[in-house]
Amino acid sequence: MVDMMNKPVANKPVVGKIDVKMSDDKKFSKQLIGKTVISKSGKRFGEVGDIVFEARTGELIHMILVNPTSYIEKLELEKTKEGNILVPFSAVIAVGDFVVLAEEDII
Repeated sequence: MVDMMNKPVANKPVVGKIDVKMSDDKKFSKQLIGKTVISKSGKRFGEVGDIVFEARTGELIHMILVNPTSYIEKLELEKTKEGNILVPFSAVIAVGDFVVLAEEDII
């Protein structure tokens, strides 16, 4: 697996299919980078710094968070070698002005 900068990421098996509920139009990765990540209840988690995907299939695996809040840092989520927090892309429920996550899918 590689991130959007083609840096290798630990190869982990992917469980299940990603079913992201977004509008019918397509989103480019550059439109997601820098967006604020929040929960359904509006709790702020940080910003999208990068996206990790499976190079062979194109399946989106994780979002790498930058500027994480103290709340999300306490959740003990998986991290990159550099210490950045990885959020499962399967937890994304909407993308618009914000990237909205189902908090129950990450804790």
